[in-house]
Amino acid sequence: MSQSYELTGTLKKLFDTQTFASGFTKREFVVEVPDGNYPQMIKFESVKDKIAQLDSLSIGDEVKVQFDIRGNEYKERFYVNLNAWRIERASGETSAAPAPSGGQKVNSSMDAAFDNEPDESDDIPF
Repeated sequence: MSQSYELTGTLKKLFDTQTFASGFTKREFVVEVPDGNYPQMIKFESVKDKIAQLDSLSIGDEVKVQFDIRGNEYKERFYVNLNAWRIERASGETSAAPAPSGGQKVNSSMDAAFDNEPDESDDIPF
């Protein structure tokens, strides 16, 4: 059973769509969420037909994201992805996509979930 979450913030970055040899496609984006003096930059990914929801959005838009937390293991390394299945402007204008099968309920709180395997080339300023 998968639990869903909801988060509201400002769209800060839209990455290009990635297409893999298998035909699988994904697009990543970053939402800034206020958190006292240190806003959080949360990276999400949309896959397959959910990518189209990002087409009508622009950097700086206030957005509401509904997502699932997905985790996997590859060669004894563990990864966490925030899989966005609905993205809409916070004003309520939707990008019209159906909820995933199973009609998951959206929880208004979010557990801390981060990619625990940062890219070794990243230069973290803290």
